[in-house]
Amino acid sequence: MRKTYNKLVRDKIPGEIRRQGRECVCRVASAAEVEPLMIAKLQEEVAEFAESRSVEELADILEVLQALAALKGTNPVQLEEARKLKAEQKGGFRERIILLETS
Repeated sequence: MRKTYNKLVRDKIPGEIRRQGRECVCRVASAAEVEPLMIAKLQEEVAEFAESRSVEELADILEVLQALAALKGTNPVQLEEARKLKAEQKGGFRERIILLETS
């Protein structure tokens, strides 16, 4: 029974599928395809975290974010610097503020 995915997967997934004695068909994403595929993967991982609330799913989100950062020509250190700057300018989420309305 064949199942179609057509989604971005981690690099070692095809090998793992084959080690399990199963077959898989894969290809490498083109430069034009990779960003939309990564965004779809990020949405998938966020949905999985929302359901499971597990640290492992948070790690998956971080992995995709780092891959997206690399695609955009940055690295984890630069990404962290950008995060810190935004936190300095607008704050973080530690105070758990809920905006109810504005006028």
